[in-house]
Amino acid sequence: MDKVFIKDLTARGIIGINPDERAKPQEILINITLSADLSKAGNTDDLADTVNYRTIAKKIMAHAETAKRFTVEALAMDIVRLCLEEERVQKVSVRVEKPGAVRFSRSVGVEIERNREA
Repeated sequence: MDKVFIKDLTARGIIGINPDERAKPQEILINITLSADLSKAGNTDDLADTVNYRTIAKKIMAHAETAKRFTVEALAMDIVRLCLEEERVQKVSVRVEKPGAVRFSRSVGVEIERNREA
């Protein structure tokens, strides 16, 4: 299976359970790998035959900036669902991180992987 990736997409949104995390947007780092058959696009050189990473990135940014989730797990599942709305995507891996959320660490987060239901 071929892969399309979106690396280090940065959004600013409300995420977390503490009052200070709910008060103002914070940085959310998102990495996505989409598995799909890209052979048709490779042969036709036509955007209509592939996964449009720009469209997906815009949807994810808009959602992450407005969702106001309490957990990174819930936001990651939201992103999985958005990615699987694209009919060509067969599998998706999503990593959501909160930089600086834990003292003495660069970031913390989750990574989940889901397949399209048959």
